[in-house]
Amino acid sequence: MSEGKGDSEPLIGVIDAGTRTIKFCVFRAKHTKELAEHAVDINPIVPEEGWHEQDPKEILDAINTCIQNVTKSCNISDIVTIGVTNQRETTVVWDKTTGEPLHNAIVWNDIRTSSTVDQILAKLPDNNKNHFKQICGLPVSPYFSAFKLKWLMDNVKNIRRAIKKGTCLFGTIDTWIVWNLTGGVNGGIHITDVTNASRTFLMNIETLHWDPLLLHTFNVNAAILPEIRNSSEVYGKVKGTVLDGIPISGILGNQQSALVGQNCFKEGQAKNTYRSGCFLLYNTGKTRVQSTHGLVTTVAYKFGDDKPTYALEGSVAIAGEALNWLRDNMGLIKNVQEDTESLAQEVFNTGDVYFVPAFKGLYAPYWRKDARGIICGLTAYTTKKHIIRAALEAVCFQTRDILEAMNKDCGIPLSKLHVDGKLTTNNLLMQLQADISGIPVFRSQSQDMTALGVAMAAGQAKGIDVWDLSAKDREIVPSDTFLPTTTEDERNARYNKWKMAVHRSLGWALGKKSAAMTDERYRLLSSVPAGLFLIGSFGMLVLSAYV
Repeated sequence: MSEGKGDSEPLIGVIDAGTRTIKFCVFRAKHTKELAEHAVDINPIVPEEGWHEQDPKEILDAINTCIQNVTKSCNISDIVTIGVTNQRETTVVWDKTTGEPLHNAIVWNDIRTSSTVDQILAKLPDNNKNHFKQICGLPVSPYFSAFKLKWLMDNVKNIRRAIKKGTCLFGTIDTWIVWNLTGGVNGGIHITDVTNASRTFLMNIETLHWDPLLLHTFNVNAAILPEIRNSSEVYGKVKGTVLDGIPISGILGNQQSALVGQNCFKEGQAKNTYRSGCFLLYNTGKTRVQSTHGLVTTVAYKFGDDKPTYALEGSVAIAGEALNWLRDNMGLIKNVQEDTESLAQEVFNTGDVYFVPAFKGLYAPYWRKDARGIICGLTAYTTKKHIIRAALEAVCFQTRDILEAMNKDCGIPLSKLHVDGKLTTNNLLMQLQADISGIPVFRSQSQDMTALGVAMAAGQAKGIDVWDLSAKDREIVPSDTFLPTTTEDERNARYNKWKMAVHRSLGWALGKKSAAMTDERYRLLSSVPAGLFLIGSFGMLVLSAYV
């Protein structure tokens, strides 16, 4: 850390607010290696099974702790700007007069909003989950912020009261952080960027503005929403911390930030980030590709006055989380980092065991909230080593599911895959990914490209101008390469069995129609005038007599 003291080169600070960890780090402009960093884990709050919350104030405290630690080791006067990257979709509502959260933040992987999803689906023709994809690029799913916001409005009196009084503000984690950093109740800036806004289900993917139809659908008052800004511009300055007076000039959702960090600026380039979940983004350039195979259309980034760059995305809910489950719930391993690879390598294959970790349903490309986890193919000879290896392969098979969908949507198979994230330190996982997908895997030698991406965005902002993203000699993080060692027939045979396992995981959480869907249909039916209902019913009876 002491390396940064007295250095006259411009520095860029980055706040990286992830699902489990908050980090503040510093980069030298135009250099890809972190100069200094400090991270703090935040405590998950699980009020019920499938519910995941965080304390928004704990996030702020963790940020302040990290900033205090890092700024002891570098010259604050050399920090020319700040970038913010964050877990996406996670939803916060607070009172703008007190600065106090009105509820814990609802995290992106929370599934309490299944009843809210049913309410929305009940209003749509044929309960079509893709009804709004042309507008926002997203399917109806508990994943996205609008469903979390609607649940909060429907279930928390304080929030309804604050909306009525005009004191309620809504935002994703970036919005909450920037509002507080720039003054909070004393003039804090209420903004988000296009990448985070594109994950709310409320932004029009073409106009990049909040969409009136979507706001009406969710009964959202536009006054509570942040202003949508570019991913790279000077938004305002920090107030009231050791970083006082330093501008904030970059905001990117964490997966889009990793895409930038991987230098995937050309159409057709893609990256996959392996964390608790798995997130594959494919740059589609200035073209919005509307997926017909289960992917979502999202904004990759928008720098300054340039037109937005779009991406196709496939999100996997459970990747590294499956390995944590093997440790915490099943006791099969003690240390995820150390035991997973070594134990899985002690067997040549999974012994035909397949593990579908659909603990909270399946995201892309299936979008089945009724799916649940299964392990199939067990025999008397199956050991924990086979199951651990099957968990690793599950990450790779889910990634291949998304690659297959991208190939169909774009018409051009991906020729290589850039990867990053904590799980990529597992060499066996990387080799399995190459073998199962059939394409080379390029692993960044920096585990986490997320912070780097927003540092680049903040540094290149107009008025900051310390990082030229178009420079031919710009520094790029080196990578390791994993090449496929399997034949196409071998890959396809195993993938077909994976698809069989996925099929068996579907429908486990069906049960009855939810009360929300039943009530919504009742309200729709009761809105039909009685006379019209009787005439229609009589007509059907008459018609049936001739059938």
